Amino acid sequence: MVYYAGVDLGATNVRAVVAESDGAIIGVSRNETPNGPTGIDVTEAVLATLRNAIADAGVDPEMIRAAGIGSFGPFDLAEGAVIDPANLPDTVDRIPLTGPVGNLIDSDRVYLHNDTNAGVIGERFHSDRNPDDMVYLTISSGIGAGICCDGQILDGWDGNAGEVGHCVVDPRGRLTCGCGRDGHWEAYCSGNNIPKYAKLLAEDDPTIDTDLPLEDPDFSAKDVFDVADSDELAAHTIDQLAHWNAIGVANIVHSFAPLVVSFGGAVALHNPDEVVDPVRQRVSEMVMSNVPEIKVTDLGDDVVVEGALASALTEGTGDRRRMHN
Repeated sequence: MVYYAGVDLGATNVRAVVAESDGAIIGVSRNETPNGPTGIDVTEAVLATLRNAIADAGVDPEMIRAAGIGSFGPFDLAEGAVIDPANLPDTVDRIPLTGPVGNLIDSDRVYLHNDTNAGVIGERFHSDRNPDDMVYLTISSGIGAGICCDGQILDGWDGNAGEVGHCVVDPRGRLTCGCGRDGHWEAYCSGNNIPKYAKLLAEDDPTIDTDLPLEDPDFSAKDVFDVADSDELAAHTIDQLAHWNAIGVANIVHSFAPLVVSFGGAVALHNPDEVVDPVRQRVSEMVMSNVPEIKVTDLGDDVVVEGALASALTEGTGDRRRMHN
């Protein structure tokens, strides 16, 4: 009997699951992601979490045939490591992953993907149609996409393909992205930047009515969505977010011709009526090609760890036809 594992390394939590060869999960574990002080400390947390999931499954590590990892980046794929992550202290310069996990399970079948690519692998694996062309789009603290085109997951030479949040949607460049560049999709529509955009719109029209706490240091995207039905500025902000999101999705459609665009991430999952529905309504008027199905992921917050597991089950692809070869 052989088993498979999936790991989700996020900035807040590390999650791991172990499954039988049909994908049925029999072991789970979750721990907080340590805030350093070094990358090895993060690696050790990944290994401890995976060991706990293996123990919960009641199997030995050597019985794990393959493991998939979905993680924040950026990556050094040749080394199977995260390098200089932006969301951990500067002392965390390198987090080895594939080598240590491979040593734990005594297997060289360890597949490393950025979290959005793990997302699209999970979406493809669990889809009724298992489509060869689809996109998983996350709108959360940042914006990114996992892309499957012609049955191939697009990793890019360095594992960092799919950074669609850093595509320019506003050539005027009125807002600066966290990466330091102007006019990026993420600068307007990510959870971290929606409050800044609301403030900019308030400055554009000082007569607009609002009770939003614009000067409160704790002002958040949630504040905007919570009063979207009753506050004039909040409603205007949501409408403008829909405009930029639709442009971003239209660019994805024209670039990759997906049959499905599946939304995830906290902003989309918690506010589908305000985020996903308006995109669905607008994209058909913005593209000259096939309009894809636009949906919210059915996997919720589990999409990355499910995708990591699906990667292990399918040799890194999410294609069910490649299971157990």
